Amino acid sequence: MAAPRRDTRGIVDAPELFARVRFRRREPAEPLRPYLEHYWLIDWDLPEPYVSQVVPHPSVNVVFQRYEGQAPFAEISGIGLGLFAQKLEGRGRVCGIQFRPGGFRPFTPSHPATDWTGRRVRQPEVLPGTDPAAILEPDDEDARVAALDAFLTGLAPHPDPQADLAMALVERIRTDRTIRRVTDFARAEGLSVRLLQRLFSAYVGVGPKWVILRYRIHEALERAETDRAIDWAALAADLGYADQAHLVRDFTATVGVPPTAYAEAVSPA
Repeated sequence: MAAPRRDTRGIVDAPELFARVRFRRREPAEPLRPYLEHYWLIDWDLPEPYVSQVVPHPSVNVVFQRYEGQAPFAEISGIGLGLFAQKLEGRGRVCGIQFRPGGFRPFTPSHPATDWTGRRVRQPEVLPGTDPAAILEPDDEDARVAALDAFLTGLAPHPDPQADLAMALVERIRTDRTIRRVTDFARAEGLSVRLLQRLFSAYVGVGPKWVILRYRIHEALERAETDRAIDWAALAADLGYADQAHLVRDFTATVGVPPTAYAEAVSPA
């Protein structure tokens, strides 16, 4: 299983975020890796408020959070359909679990993934025995990772071949740029479009077309931060858009500003 990703895909103005908070990704215990992307840990001590923004991945997250003046809490954060923003101020800490797309269903087998899409559910009953303080309080980072491992192991994920299939299909979309049309993808995988859509609805939480478009935007976002001489027309073609206007439309609808304006505004990588 690969180590945690080192890219910044999905993070809006990643250099600015990293300048203000301490952000790390950590690997889970071996038995959990088939279901998880990684753990993500953030600590901050800010002299003034800061709003972090993320273009969400097609993933469910379980997030343990501690903000100044508030009791620690846990929540299930389903796939965000729009731009996610979180205000950070004072001192705080977050320990997050990012599941692979399709990887959360084995931990909550009675809930289709669409139950969480577009929602943030605090202290959910489907996570019994959750003690946010036990995960958030240790100052030692390894101890927090061990606490996350113990928490997830205690949930005893249910093996599910359909979840395995959903995870594999999303991974192919993420890594293969030639996948551009749902009909072609379904045919190549030996599935009907209807069956593919039902699988994604139950196990991922969004449709395959949404996943294809979201990964395109992630790549465009990262390129805008790292390539100061980007050729937007060429990138649009490379990502499978019919023309540059379609990329500009999707980028603007997701991030809130056109890609050229975003590239001019972000901090130097």
